[in-house]
Amino acid sequence: MRPESLSFLKEIVNTPSPSGFEERAAEVYRKYTGAYADKLVTDVHGNVAAILNPDAEMKIMLAGHMDEIGFLIHYIGDDGLLYFSTIGGHDSAIPVGQAVWVHGTERIAGVIGRKAIHLLKDDERKKKPEIEDMWIDIGASSKAEAEKYVQLGDCVTFQYEFQHLLGDRATARGFDNKMGSFIVAEALRLLKEEGGLDAGVGVYAVATVQEEIGLRGAKTSAYWINAQSGLAVDVNHAIDYPSVSKTKHGQLDLGKGPSVMRGANANPIVFKMIREAGDANSIPYQVDVTAGGTGTDGNAMQLNRAGMAVGILGVALRYMHTPVEVLSLTDVENCAKLMAEYCRSVKPNTDFTPRILG
Repeated sequence: MRPESLSFLKEIVNTPSPSGFEERAAEVYRKYTGAYADKLVTDVHGNVAAILNPDAEMKIMLAGHMDEIGFLIHYIGDDGLLYFSTIGGHDSAIPVGQAVWVHGTERIAGVIGRKAIHLLKDDERKKKPEIEDMWIDIGASSKAEAEKYVQLGDCVTFQYEFQHLLGDRATARGFDNKMGSFIVAEALRLLKEEGGLDAGVGVYAVATVQEEIGLRGAKTSAYWINAQSGLAVDVNHAIDYPSVSKTKHGQLDLGKGPSVMRGANANPIVFKMIREAGDANSIPYQVDVTAGGTGTDGNAMQLNRAGMAVGILGVALRYMHTPVEVLSLTDVENCAKLMAEYCRSVKPNTDFTPRILG
């Protein structure tokens, strides 16, 4: 990966942006894409669109959400301990003992605590801990002291950042799905720098908000963009480690290319065009199968207005919704390339109507 792109990936992944608090990540996204876009638009919901050929009638929406899971402070105890709600889906076994950042009047270090194992009753030891039985300790000795730094509604993130592992693999807290925001930005850059996009086709590379709490940003941005076609990109589950069944979930491996979703949430013409673009440009990919709607921005995009011809790309990820998500950086690069090639294949007269092709 080129150094400038890697720096952008690290910065946006490390930037705290739980759902509803995406402003910091939006600034990172605007700063990077502003060098390549013909136009930048930030809507009232907080979605950021970097646009090529904004006057074109044929439009392609590229969506990668920039929100991540996190926590929200909802009560401050008299003893200075902070009680929190979850933002997005959490495994309640994960937070215990984790170091966190509380994003208050300034960034404050804290730790998530609960009753020590020595003090747990036998039946308590056998059960998974509940979020309501945990708290955040920032070292304050009173409510008054805590409130100098923290207010109700402040967000919280784990203290984990991007790290290289062996080979092309990396781990981070926020790959889901700031990796997707990176990919749509990189696809835009490739189209701008290398060309090949039809002048009659507009590309809207959108970093969407609030996906983790209901695909909310994709719904609103898809409405105002009103594109004929769109690609959503998100992480999906790698099925290449112990205890997960390939016969139940299918197979997706790290390092074997981005995934292309086939199923009801993907327009069959778009699916075919993505595969043809990958084959023609020797970009490896894997087929991901989902029978119904997906939990991605692609679901909201497909159902926008009278409908959008949607494709869904993915990058296989291990340990989703933990602070140590793992992926292949090569898969990320190839996903951006595949997305750009799809955009190049779309013409002003492309017909996305599902039909039997000879």
